[in-house]
Amino acid sequence: MFQRFEQALAQAIAKGRIAGGVALIADRDGVVYEHAAGVRAAGEAAAMDAATVFWIASMTKAVTSVAALQLVERGKLTLDGDLADLIPEFRDLQVLTEGGGLRPAKGPVTLRQLLTHTSGFAYGFSSPELGAWMEASGVETNTGSRASYRYPLLFDPGEGWIYGIGIDWAGLAIEAASGQRLDAWFRENIFAPLGMTDTGFERSPDRTAGVHVRGPDGGLMQIPFGMPPNAEVLSGGGGLYSTARDYGRFLRMLLNGGELDGARILSAATVRGLSAIQTGERRAGYIKSAMANLSNDFDLYPQMATGHGLATMVTPQATAEGRGAGSLAWGGLANTYYWADPAAGKAGVLLTQLLPFGDPEILALFRALERDAYGTA
Repeated sequence: MFQRFEQALAQAIAKGRIAGGVALIADRDGVVYEHAAGVRAAGEAAAMDAATVFWIASMTKAVTSVAALQLVERGKLTLDGDLADLIPEFRDLQVLTEGGGLRPAKGPVTLRQLLTHTSGFAYGFSSPELGAWMEASGVETNTGSRASYRYPLLFDPGEGWIYGIGIDWAGLAIEAASGQRLDAWFRENIFAPLGMTDTGFERSPDRTAGVHVRGPDGGLMQIPFGMPPNAEVLSGGGGLYSTARDYGRFLRMLLNGGELDGARILSAATVRGLSAIQTGERRAGYIKSAMANLSNDFDLYPQMATGHGLATMVTPQATAEGRGAGSLAWGGLANTYYWADPAAGKAGVLLTQLLPFGDPEILALFRALERDAYGTA
């Protein structure tokens, strides 16, 4: 049934395009397909398998969004209230002007805006203007410090869409509203109830896949990688490590309306609402790269009016590969990808570890996996 995908994956490994990968397809009742091939790191002997741990990067965002919505359901957070009382840095938000200067933001940032990337917060790799400001300002990124997230906005809150660090700030709102560190909230309210035993902010070196880049000759090179140790801020936007099986359990919870194996994580009404586009007529779910070493340009469906919901990109139409309208999807910087199709009750995960994001060959593998999952030509 998955012959096309497995052949394509084997060819990519044989040609040295990736070290290896793990794929999983699940429905509401369980895992229906799982496949691992290749090695965990180029030039090493340890084989990829179901126990391999990956840095899932921005696949963390869906988990953080679910945690925030749990607190909304419990009355600890609101989607549309001013967050300045919980996040003091939001009391003096600045907007980057065309000339590189700063002016005060015209309104407050809300949780809804953080979760949907309409707050104005960007990444340096998604905005050349922000990248230039960061270089001129000497801002250090990826240090794990709270100060390293103090970027200016690219536009007034609610006035645009750009992919950025908003969900890292949502993680800090979760901590302020709950009184717990983000890892503790995740563990007690998501990971333990769902049986996600291999997911967390700490790396497991003995079975973690290496992160790679392609060298000048096209060959794979493993690069030193790890999230900042003893970080002041646990990155709700990109800090988790996980396995395909664990993330499959998270997706199955979404397919089952917020519940899995008797553990309710979110209400059915909230989960149904995740397929509702929150970004209006603005297209969302794409990246125009400003840093080629981190990301390629990324736009899976340029002819589709993709939007963003409260947790993920939403595809409002069926895809050519088979995914239904209202499906949820996104990925992580090192070329990890997932989708969840509530209408069909089907979800898929493909995990690799290669920079930059949006690698065309890995995206072709992801499409092949989806076609085989739905039996499309």
